[in-house]
Amino acid sequence: MASDKLAALALLLALLGCVAHTCQASYGYPYPSSAPAKSTPPAAPALSYAYYYKTCKGAEKIVRDVVQAEIKRNRGIGAGLIRLFFHDCFVQGCDASVLLDKTQANEQTEKFGLPNIGSLRGFEVIDKIKTKLEAKCKGVVSCADIVAYAGRDATYFLSNKKVYFEMSAGRYDGRISSANETLFNLPPPFADVTLLEAMFAAKGLSLDEMVTLSGAHTVGISHCSSFGDRLPRNASDPKAMNSRYAKSVTMKCKSGSSTVDQDIYTPNTLDNRYYKNVLNHEVLFTSDAALESSKTKYLVKQNLKPYLWEAKFKKAMRKMGGIGVKTSANGEIRKNCRLIN
Repeated sequence: MASDKLAALALLLALLGCVAHTCQASYGYPYPSSAPAKSTPPAAPALSYAYYYKTCKGAEKIVRDVVQAEIKRNRGIGAGLIRLFFHDCFVQGCDASVLLDKTQANEQTEKFGLPNIGSLRGFEVIDKIKTKLEAKCKGVVSCADIVAYAGRDATYFLSNKKVYFEMSAGRYDGRISSANETLFNLPPPFADVTLLEAMFAAKGLSLDEMVTLSGAHTVGISHCSSFGDRLPRNASDPKAMNSRYAKSVTMKCKSGSSTVDQDIYTPNTLDNRYYKNVLNHEVLFTSDAALESSKTKYLVKQNLKPYLWEAKFKKAMRKMGGIGVKTSANGEIRKNCRLIN
């Protein structure tokens, strides 16, 4: 018990130090002092499929072609686009607020929040898509819809065209972006199931959808600093990495590499391998290992069936795309995705 209290104190001091120095230390950013209150998000405006069919026919194909070309060059960018969609929707809703650069009027946009700074990718891809769409249909396609379409298309190509779904559109771009809001809206990598469930519930997503969306951790990379609380391995922790995996991860991080593949088996393919990794104690984050808890383990086991997980992932991605959607009353169609009009 005494050692547990010392460990907790050390964690608290590390987190407070990280805040004081605006750094991204072993734990990345401060742990929320409490789980967010469950709330029902306001009803989203009516989004629709084939939204741009009349106003910018071929818009979705432009997005898909750019995403496909970028993923052919670097499959890692696909994981970045999926993550960009998630990080956008969980802060201020799906309104492209994550894309805004700092200005004299706002020097701390979401990009500079501790969970995001230096870790988000795909901004240049969104810029490239926006440029093409503006040339075809000036002032028509929102940056928020581009982010949603790009996340959908990255899912399709990274799954080797197995996970395809329609994405509704009609979102407007938000005008507000604050680094401070990232801290308590984006689930930290060392969250337990209780906190994860509460943070997803605050966005209108269920426990099952939280577990399903966590499967995106089967692609992409993680900075070694993001799972510093898991190393060295604590053999007495029932959710600790298995010894072989911990040794492999430790060696890679100590060899000079600052990143590790999230899935060592199929790192460039979006599939359901993540759930086997959870059960085999071969996941990086505390928040991943937490899914082996009694409250969620049965959902992890359900997702071992690839077709079931794929169907659930499609549905959860579409639902996430409806969080906090803006309308013309409180949003705009940006000319430049990095700046408000």
